[in-house]
Amino acid sequence: MTSLKESFDPRSNSIGFLRWALAFAVIFSHAGPLAGFYGGHDLGTQWSTEQSFGGVAVAGFFFLSGFLITKSKMGRASTPRYFWRRIMRIFPGFFLVLIVTAFILAPIAYMREAGTMDGFWNATVDSPLTYFSNNMWLPLNQHSIAGMGTTIPFYTIHGGFEWNGSAWTLAFEFGCYILVAVLGVMGALAHRMIAGIVSVGIILLATMQWLGMGNIGSLTSAFTDYRVLLLYAPFAFGILFALFGEKIPIDNRLAIACVLIAGYTYAKGGWLVVGQYAFCYVLIWFAIKVKFLKNWDKHGDFSYGIYIIAWPLMQFAAYFGLQNAGWLVYHLVIVAGCHAYAYLSWHLIERPALQLKDWTPKWLEKLLVRTARPRKAAMDWLDPNHAARNAARPALPAPPADQAITKPPAPAVAVAGSSKDGLA
Repeated sequence: MTSLKESFDPRSNSIGFLRWALAFAVIFSHAGPLAGFYGGHDLGTQWSTEQSFGGVAVAGFFFLSGFLITKSKMGRASTPRYFWRRIMRIFPGFFLVLIVTAFILAPIAYMREAGTMDGFWNATVDSPLTYFSNNMWLPLNQHSIAGMGTTIPFYTIHGGFEWNGSAWTLAFEFGCYILVAVLGVMGALAHRMIAGIVSVGIILLATMQWLGMGNIGSLTSAFTDYRVLLLYAPFAFGILFALFGEKIPIDNRLAIACVLIAGYTYAKGGWLVVGQYAFCYVLIWFAIKVKFLKNWDKHGDFSYGIYIIAWPLMQFAAYFGLQNAGWLVYHLVIVAGCHAYAYLSWHLIERPALQLKDWTPKWLEKLLVRTARPRKAAMDWLDPNHAARNAARPALPAPPADQAITKPPAPAVAVAGSSKDGLA
């Protein structure tokens, strides 16, 4: 029996496949309310009173992200560099989907529904011209565009409209990134017991929330939104896996037991308290053990693009009655469309943005050089062990004396499953 720390290879695992599969679990789940399948309800709610398949997938996303992002922050990158990389991973793709929705999908759908463009560009409420600016900072403040959508299943079944009902998780994802950064600045990732206590505390608060033990919202107004602990708990579980990998066994028997626990609690109750954590263990076990899927994302990390375009594309398809073609045809078209979009998004926007992850403006380079000593003194004061850890890190090997280096090599683009980057 080996430990997680011994078994996990950041460049040889199946996390890329898992995130792709989780993204499609969200699609299949949302086909209920968006296309009218499964009685108009999310897939999975027919068997579970706690979570849909889409919610299960999102918990998996946050767990894997917590694991990968924490390991990334424990590396050499500074906190500003850490945030820059997270911004380059989340925002370019998100900006693209906002633009595509407001200026391509929505106008065509409006024309299809209304038979005219009158009232679209000059809408006084929920204008397409404000859709980007109102949502660009991740929290979704504008959900609809020009009052459209009253003829499609999501409105007729549920009485509401939402152009992107999946993207709300991104704000919580970035909040988790901030949590990891704060733990890093405080030295809590190096003194892992502190970060461990914080992570366990989040999981315990989530457990209290699901069991109805006390008024969690009275602790802070943030907890009045149940989604905070819903998503932070699996992320915190991922932090624990990153911090204490040498204590976590990767064992086939334990994986089988966790599959049974996850399945039982999903159907009978206890998923949010116990089952989702068993499911998370199965994910990391799968990522390590199923090696033949390690190159799944060799052509690009499409999971993020799939995740954020699926809902808008499914809404768009509803205007043309694609759901009336039947379950199989509907899903084949949506899956193909999501793949096509994600491929273009990755190669035209996301990958080029990630190539800038180590870019620094020249003025900032000069400022960093000038402030190196006071910044080091401040870090040593905040964390007495900071200097000792830096001294213990192995120095980078020097190039051969006869080898002139005139230009540093271009940084490799990180992709899911082969890097320490998380989702988005």
